[in-house]
Amino acid sequence: MFRVTACKPTRMIIIPAIDLKDGKCVRLRQGRMDSSTIFHEDPAAQARLWEEMGAQRIHVVDLDGSIEGKPSNLSVVQRIVRAVRVPVQLGGGIRDAATIGMYLDAGVRVVILGTIAAKDPDQVEGFIKAFPGSVAVGVDARSGMVAVQGWTQSTTLRAVDLAKRYESTPPVCFIYTDIERDGMMRGPNIEATREFARSTSVPVILSGGVTSMEDVAAIVPLERDGVSGAIIGRALYEGTIKLREALDIVSTSQC
Repeated sequence: MFRVTACKPTRMIIIPAIDLKDGKCVRLRQGRMDSSTIFHEDPAAQARLWEEMGAQRIHVVDLDGSIEGKPSNLSVVQRIVRAVRVPVQLGGGIRDAATIGMYLDAGVRVVILGTIAAKDPDQVEGFIKAFPGSVAVGVDARSGMVAVQGWTQSTTLRAVDLAKRYESTPPVCFIYTDIERDGMMRGPNIEATREFARSTSVPVILSGGVTSMEDVAAIVPLERDGVSGAIIGRALYEGTIKLREALDIVSTSQC
């Protein structure tokens, strides 16, 4: 189904990303673990800084957990949650109900399921029902096809087909990442994100490639297609996007 493209009163939000590797705040290029750059030794301090600049939500990924299939930076996640008052959403290595419950008990507001959402939709639908309003589905795509296991494995499943699979038991949102743009500072894949958002009635958060203030302005019209937020990582750390200015753009732009 395609959503009606009427203007909605809610505004898109900008969500700073904190990727955790070996307990540090890093950024990768196209998800490659051998291409990490350390941007902060103390992820909790970085989260607090983003909040002070106006962030309404923090996006955290346990990169080690994504590869290992189990939580690998729990103590760091706990420190991040304690350091900020805004909601924290977390993905990476979450495969079962016990892990979901553990993170929610630790104060994480929304857990993001990626690999298991593609491999076992029936089980994830059970998680969505068991933890209402607390489960998002991460859809990581390379050339429109879903990738899993920390982006190390490709599948033959189309991203839009995965979204449609969850239409009857919807997650709180989809987080759609274009892997080929992630961390590459080349701009977001507007058309692929629009196609994905139009394929579902579930809100979509864009991730990957937002590099400049012009990119921020360019994604605002995607509100009409159901994109409710944008995750930004490397561009914030390298200074090509200033968080306060990006927040001003999305708060003042007309849908």
